Amino acid sequence: MNAMPLMLGVLATLAIAYRYYSAFLAAYVVAFDDTRVTPAHTFNDGQNYDPTNKWVLFGHHFAAISGAGPLIGPVLAIQFGYMPGLIWLVIGVCLAGAVQDMLVLWASVRTGGKSLAEIARSCLGPVAGTAASISILFIVIIALSGLGIIVVKALGGEEVKLPAYTQIVANESIVYSQVGENQLAKIPAGSKVLYPNGSEYVRSEGFSVKYKTPAEDVPSVDSKLTLPLGTVEQIKGSSWGTFTIFCTIPIALAVGWYTYRIRKGRVIEASLLGAVAVLAATVAGNWIPGSFLEPYFLLTRDETIFAICFYGFVASVLPVWLLLVPRDYLSSFLKIGTIAILVLGVLIANPRLEAPAINTYFAGGGGPYFPGPIFPFVFICIMCGAISGFHALVASGTTPKMVSKESDIRMIGYGAMLMEGLVAVTALMAAATLPQGDYWAINIDITKLDQYAETLAKMDANVDHLADIEKQVGGETLRGRTGGAVTLAVGMAHVMTQAVQRVTGGVSMDGIVKYWYHFAIMFEALFILTTIDTGTRIARFLVQEIMGRIYQPFGVVDWLPGVLISSFLVSIAWGGLIWSGSIDTIWPMFGIANQLLAGIALSVVTTLLVQNGKRRYIWVTILPMLFVLTTTLTASAQMIWTKFSVDAYDGWMKGDVAMCTRGSLCTAAILFLIASFLIIVVRAITEWVQPQRQAR
Repeated sequence: MNAMPLMLGVLATLAIAYRYYSAFLAAYVVAFDDTRVTPAHTFNDGQNYDPTNKWVLFGHHFAAISGAGPLIGPVLAIQFGYMPGLIWLVIGVCLAGAVQDMLVLWASVRTGGKSLAEIARSCLGPVAGTAASISILFIVIIALSGLGIIVVKALGGEEVKLPAYTQIVANESIVYSQVGENQLAKIPAGSKVLYPNGSEYVRSEGFSVKYKTPAEDVPSVDSKLTLPLGTVEQIKGSSWGTFTIFCTIPIALAVGWYTYRIRKGRVIEASLLGAVAVLAATVAGNWIPGSFLEPYFLLTRDETIFAICFYGFVASVLPVWLLLVPRDYLSSFLKIGTIAILVLGVLIANPRLEAPAINTYFAGGGGPYFPGPIFPFVFICIMCGAISGFHALVASGTTPKMVSKESDIRMIGYGAMLMEGLVAVTALMAAATLPQGDYWAINIDITKLDQYAETLAKMDANVDHLADIEKQVGGETLRGRTGGAVTLAVGMAHVMTQAVQRVTGGVSMDGIVKYWYHFAIMFEALFILTTIDTGTRIARFLVQEIMGRIYQPFGVVDWLPGVLISSFLVSIAWGGLIWSGSIDTIWPMFGIANQLLAGIALSVVTTLLVQNGKRRYIWVTILPMLFVLTTTLTASAQMIWTKFSVDAYDGWMKGDVAMCTRGSLCTAAILFLIASFLIIVVRAITEWVQPQRQAR
């Protein structure tokens, strides 16, 4: 199957949904009224409440909701084949995700810019409101950790443990060197790795391992090596990518100052200058590896975690006009432009989708990211892009405080979500064009390669081209870069290279691929970091709201001590989850938490519709809510039964405190969120049927 016919069908479907379904929602379900004064005008303070041009606010909102989810979820969902994810994305975004975003934004604007938790409290009472506040805070922290770990996996260097007694058989000499107490071994490309479980795999690229052993016990040159206990593979970080992403922060600050202080209101002008500066930073990053600046941008895993946590803290504290809005608008400018170019690239190149429509090997479960089958896990793997509860926080957080008039809500709420759905579809197609050997080589954790080597051979996916691809992308380490970001960047570079070659008549693009790749990494990081700054600010509002009931000054959103303390607590919380987790634990948790939040948002909006005399239209929210309820509770039960409780038990039996704690906390967190969800939904149902009883 080729990509172009599918892309044309998706574009047509999204256009029809916006033209007709969103118009139906706007005219009949919520009945927008531009004569109403919005909270942005009522509480205008120039910091949190600020009437904003609808195109600028569209950019901010799109940038805030478009985090890692629409990019990473579809890439990981290729575990099941490309078709289940594609169908869910198209149907879900039109009938569920965009509906939720638009109606939650309407609800917040109509209630004075209240957060989702405050709306729940006013509609459903203090018990449901408290449950909503606490569960939403938990969910935001889990979501931010799910977003942040993608950046960590793409940029940070790390040391990955390899199975003891694994044998490496090289086709040429292994080079050894002694560094302190450690022995370093450089393994040449094309070496065969024989695992203790009997599986084997050929590593197309060279790599380095480190272990402790006396120098005299290891030959200086040999073609065979048996790995001792405690051997780790060294994965180098990306100094080029880190430099480029770092540069986007001062560029965004400059754009904000330019727009609000130097040439006020010149948004397009400032964004064009900012976009040029970001592109220049991407090109300039080519000179960082090997230069005297490399050590400053070559971060370890822990250093990368600290850096993004510090960024989230600072972004949460600064005024929205200085960093949040200009960065988000600049990001959206680049995001929309890049997606438009990528969609055009898909239409021109019409690449073949190398991934199977249905992957029969993992369709029934047993894949590297999700242990269960297509139902329900494709709906948990792909949330942002189809329906995402996190969007309800943005739609009841920063965005409603900047809506100038109600009619803007349709484009901002429904339109931005459709755009995110298109992003997700494009990401899925870009990753699906990669040869399956390359896809799995990048996307399977090195520590799990022995578990899947036999299955990959059956899938004809045990041969990859990473050695060549790593040279093309500037010497970056690609193997085991789980999380989907690197896979997507390689896929985007692959599609754009094919498109340019088709236009230019087959001119070689080998020297350009590295720029495509690093632009894609920067592009993905912008999606993630713009959501992290918005999400940290939203969580800060929630913490201040909760603590304000204990100590009143905390409830004042611009009280500086409260701002600093709450921002610090939130940043530490989601950073700690990243530090203690991995992609196969955090992403399922993120998916479950996110979809439970979507269920909460839809139940609250349904209640508000009932209370506003719109009972006849509540099917537009109840149907998606019931579907989310079914898939999420099923996935939760399976994850607890097959993954988290098993980790807790195995950790207890083995004396592994970290594993036991992680499994226990994940189980407890999911059970708590389910309990909160059920409290809110049951209370909402009693509210829905109450008028009926009175009428009778």
